[in-house]
Amino acid sequence: MARTLTHTDPAEVTLQQALDALTDPVRRTILRELSDGPDFSRACGTFDLPVSKATASHHFAVLRSTGLLEQLDRGPRRYNRLRRSEFDARFPGLLDLVLTEP
Repeated sequence: MARTLTHTDPAEVTLQQALDALTDPVRRTILRELSDGPDFSRACGTFDLPVSKATASHHFAVLRSTGLLEQLDRGPRRYNRLRRSEFDARFPGLLDLVLTEP
């Protein structure tokens, strides 16, 4: 049986929570890679991250809990979507700034 995922509404996220999530370079890498492709086209295991599988799972959970990421289970894989329009409505310009920084 598939686990039900909780997705935080970006409207409920504080600026401090958003900034905390965006300070980590691994999470910024995930967001950058998601911003370049269509929704739900990348499974968690397809990211080449310099961390363990457990640590990567933690980063995905942080992004989901701060309203930046939506995840969808398809069979054994979990696919991701950057919630750009919803997050931009809450924090206009913040993602643009973060995604253009190295």
